[in-house]
Amino acid sequence: MARVSSVDVWHTSGIATGTKATPRLADMPRTVTATRYVTPLREGSSLPAVVEADDDGLYVVKFRGAGQGPKALIAELVAGEIGRRLGLPVPEIVFVELDPALGRNEPDREIQELLERSSGLNVGLDFLPGALAFHPAVGPVPSAELAAGIVWFDALVTNIDRTPKNVNLLVWHRRLWLIDHGASLYIQHTWRNPAEHARRGFPQVRDHVLLPYADSIVDADERLAPRLIQEGLEDIVASIPDSWLAVPALLPGGDVANARGPYVEYLLRRLEAPRPFVEEAERARLAA
Repeated sequence: MARVSSVDVWHTSGIATGTKATPRLADMPRTVTATRYVTPLREGSSLPAVVEADDDGLYVVKFRGAGQGPKALIAELVAGEIGRRLGLPVPEIVFVELDPALGRNEPDREIQELLERSSGLNVGLDFLPGALAFHPAVGPVPSAELAAGIVWFDALVTNIDRTPKNVNLLVWHRRLWLIDHGASLYIQHTWRNPAEHARRGFPQVRDHVLLPYADSIVDADERLAPRLIQEGLEDIVASIPDSWLAVPALLPGGDVANARGPYVEYLLRRLEAPRPFVEEAERARLAA
């Protein structure tokens, strides 16, 4: 089986390979069933893979049984859907139902074991053939407004993983696409003092790859913050599968029934005005 680099192939945002209509912002993720394991993407520790599903679509799937665990899938889902609510170019996100028998003919024992551990729901994003990693020297350079919106979004969800060393931006048909949000919302790994943490700035924003191209983050805040209302955030968090939340050592609220509340409360508190992450991002932009 040929090995495919994740730099060369990824996913689209609801316009998969140019054939699907862009989904409405209110749409929640669909569920598809994996029918064929196509090829692994041998970058990073999570071993994502290109998988074919029963809707004849191809998706880049991140597996719940990978070393980063279901918390990375929660971050991918919640942050990604927030980005889509904001109108940012984030790929369509789907739930992928996986039968571990799918990997029985895979010769790589590591992949077999990963699929066995990942029975049930996983997260997938539209596959984008021929996409290339964004490089500032190559472009295309995003508009100042789009760059500011992406910086604002990453500061909101505490995404530490959009730097010149790891851009997590793809270019397809000369458009930027945002990928890989599994490192976002890192408060969920401890839930230590979430109310206080939510009111912090985001110092890592100074390393954001798009900061040099952004216009006013304050203006971006005025455009984007009103789009995130409590009901919308509750809808996104409600879509987290119970099976992803059932991690006793990390479970906020003590059980699955109470596990979603802390995510909504954290995000709402982070959105309370004035927003320290906006002030810090604007200072970083002016100093860049």
